[in-house]
Amino acid sequence: MPSAFPPGEPAPQDGSLPQTALASVGAGPFSVYLHVPFCRVRCGYCDFNTYTLPELGQTGPEQPLLSGEARSLTETFVEAAHRELELAGRVLGDRPGAVETVFVGGGTPTMLDPDQLGGLLERVRHTWGLAPDAEVTTEANPDTVTPEVAQRLRAHGFTRVSIGMQSAVPHVLRTLDRTHDPANVVRAVHAVREAGMQISLDLIYGTPGESLQDWRTSLELVASLEPDHVSAYALVVEEGTKLHGQVRRGAVPAPDDDDEADKYELADELLAAAGYGWYEISNWARSPERRCRHNIAYWRGDDWWGVGPGAHSHVGGVRWWNVKHPRAYADRLEQAHSPAHARELLGDGERYDEQVLLGVRLADGLPVDRLRPEGRLAVAGLVADGLVEGRAAVQGRVVLTLRGRLLADTVVHRLLG
Repeated sequence: MPSAFPPGEPAPQDGSLPQTALASVGAGPFSVYLHVPFCRVRCGYCDFNTYTLPELGQTGPEQPLLSGEARSLTETFVEAAHRELELAGRVLGDRPGAVETVFVGGGTPTMLDPDQLGGLLERVRHTWGLAPDAEVTTEANPDTVTPEVAQRLRAHGFTRVSIGMQSAVPHVLRTLDRTHDPANVVRAVHAVREAGMQISLDLIYGTPGESLQDWRTSLELVASLEPDHVSAYALVVEEGTKLHGQVRRGAVPAPDDDDEADKYELADELLAAAGYGWYEISNWARSPERRCRHNIAYWRGDDWWGVGPGAHSHVGGVRWWNVKHPRAYADRLEQAHSPAHARELLGDGERYDEQVLLGVRLADGLPVDRLRPEGRLAVAGLVADGLVEGRAAVQGRVVLTLRGRLLADTVVHRLLG
């Protein structure tokens, strides 16, 4: 089930923000995240804020696009999301300027009709405008991406599709409760490429029962498909998930740290050989222009408004998160109330810690002069331990070595003192 809320203070019903936060809006890039909370099947490892039809009290066939009684659920969500964007426009006005990136995540956004996704994008465009070179991404299950869907997404202004591949090996997908046909990954990539959009493939490594050869098979397929971008994340067993219960009962083994390290090193080796460069610990791109600009905005601490059930936002040092359940979300907006459940105002210490935590994950590195004295003093020891590149440190940046990427938490701990 979805993870619990973080602690926070009550959020205003009208969605208003402190003047200090509003004053900083527009000083840097602005992004929009749209969360589509629907899935056909809940994957055993997932604790994202997503819901299957039975969980929402609906019944019906499991199919890529919803119809009948279930369609009313998605229409209610889309209407509520439009209302939240209207609310955001009232709160922020025209301060953000044109939106630089839009990311539609989930869940499975492509369970919605492309016209519904396009309508939400049009609402963003109407509210603030889109930059001429805006990056507009949607996540997608491979089974839902047909040539027609890809062409319609492109016609609505999407520029990028992030395909949830996870693995090319059937028994690994079964352990993850992924139901897509591995062959549809290939079909989806071709459909997106023919439509003229960029392609990202998302992978998971460290699944119980996945051998090193299984992982190599997945990486080799990725390399052969030549996507623009690749994300590869180590499997984390989240409390409350089906997988967590299986591990607790001893039905499947827990992921092994050494095994995941071996798989990370293999990914970096094979992707580098195929022409990809890492730019964040878990992300590789064929060129700097093909990096995911939306995620970079998160890592830089830029401003964004998150639309949808459970979505998080950050504007001017204020972070808030919406109520999780789709019905509660829609009900609040129907009453002209903000869907925000709670918020927190980040202090200087919290913002500094986040800058260090996120900045060191990037290949561009973290400027040494942004560190506090204890952090600057720690850099030489990190270089000596092979965790930080010496040449980059001399040039004034903290850049992780391959070993440092595997031990990034240790590096952050030492930089923060």
